[in-house]
Amino acid sequence: MNTLFYILSIIEGFFYLYFLLATLYIFIYGISGLFYRQKHTASVTKQRKFAVLIPGYKEDEVIIHVAEEAIKQDYPNDKYEVIVIADSFKKSTLEALHKLPITVVEVVFEVSKKSKALNKCMKDIGNDYDIAFILDADNVMKPDVLTKINEVFDRGFVAVQGHRTAKNLNTSVAILDAMSEEINNHIFRKGHRVLGMSSALIGSGMGLDYHLFKSTMATVDSVGEDKEVELKIIKNGVKIEYVNDALIFDEKTQKSAVFVNQRRRWIAAQLSYFKEYFFDGLKQLILNGNIDYFDKVLQMVQPPRILLVGILFIITVVLWLFEVIAPQLTSDLYYFNHQYWGFLFAATTFTLIISIPRRFYNKKTLKALLYIPTGFVLMLLSLLKIKGASKKFIHTTHSHTDNIKHD
Repeated sequence: MNTLFYILSIIEGFFYLYFLLATLYIFIYGISGLFYRQKHTASVTKQRKFAVLIPGYKEDEVIIHVAEEAIKQDYPNDKYEVIVIADSFKKSTLEALHKLPITVVEVVFEVSKKSKALNKCMKDIGNDYDIAFILDADNVMKPDVLTKINEVFDRGFVAVQGHRTAKNLNTSVAILDAMSEEINNHIFRKGHRVLGMSSALIGSGMGLDYHLFKSTMATVDSVGEDKEVELKIIKNGVKIEYVNDALIFDEKTQKSAVFVNQRRRWIAAQLSYFKEYFFDGLKQLILNGNIDYFDKVLQMVQPPRILLVGILFIITVVLWLFEVIAPQLTSDLYYFNHQYWGFLFAATTFTLIISIPRRFYNKKTLKALLYIPTGFVLMLLSLLKIKGASKKFIHTTHSHTDNIKHD
């Protein structure tokens, strides 16, 4: 019996340590994010040429609108080229795209992947560009985005993430998805930059030195290409900047089924990269002092915020009930009582609250919060279905093209 208690204590200690570190991680960066200040360049010495790459798979409903908006930048027309990478588009869509002052690169694959589309496109269009700026097929930029990205490159950076934010808040799922992205912006972008660490890349709304991106992408053939690119360039000492006022509007998930598919792909990719890069990250930390790289590897094993707060809440309540019903038995079985877990729950909740922009403090958000238990269950379902998701292309359908209003 003593052996059993000993084993249970080790398991309990392991899980508490994991959730403690996960909570401390977001708490430290969450507090740091409060001190973020956007830097600006007084004068620009060079206007770099952009390749605005928009890969899309069966995105007939939104791609024409996105392409029309992409050519409305206040940047010199001869200094940026909008390039739509069309995978499995309808003939009518292609005809409409060819009428616009953009470049259309048609691609066909037996198994479609964003990484394949980008690599094929860059091989076709050549090297006459300074910056590769990536958009998803549903993204709409504010007119000053390329100007702001160019300013950051003028400060010496070769990789930058813009502020991706919600295009739509029309359902409870969309609101929660939008809040989740802003929390991530606060913790993994603002907070990281305040402490001198690299911003996380998202996969769109990001600009990288064209030749750096092309050479790095040539080594990538995965469904989580942004994370793989991020890890590889940070390993080589590249620092990724974040530009909070370079706004890129992104369609948020409106249906629970799509929510599950998205999270399934993201979680699978993160766990895959953690297993692949953990020991290399530890080696780089010890031998080269590359804290930035090791931090990104640790970020891959961070639990989704909704899962973290949900699990901590459940454990706290369950242990409290056990202590009320059978205090002596609970005391004998568990070292970390409900107060220990309650502390982690309170710290996590506090971090999430300070990370949410003030514009979300309204009645619609309050209504959406009632959907959190459902969101928690959906995230659990995502975990149960992650097998093979890091190797398989999972398409998210987009359809929102309404005019954007953003305060």
